[in-house]
Amino acid sequence: MSRIVPVRIAAAALVPLFVAACTPTVQMRAPEEPITINLNVKLDAEVRVKLEEKAEQDIAQNPDLF
Repeated sequence: MSRIVPVRIAAAALVPLFVAACTPTVQMRAPEEPITINLNVKLDAEVRVKLEEKAEQDIAQNPDLF
């Protein structure tokens, strides 16, 4: 019985060591080359021009203005 006690103590001391050794670790590191993102985007826009009443009247009176 006296031989079993030191073995149990040694086993109890080694269990936290084994548990700590199996703990997963995550390492983050910046890439050495810049990140390049290629996007193919189609832009479609609608532009509305609102003229003031006075400007509309001036254009109507002078159609050759522009």
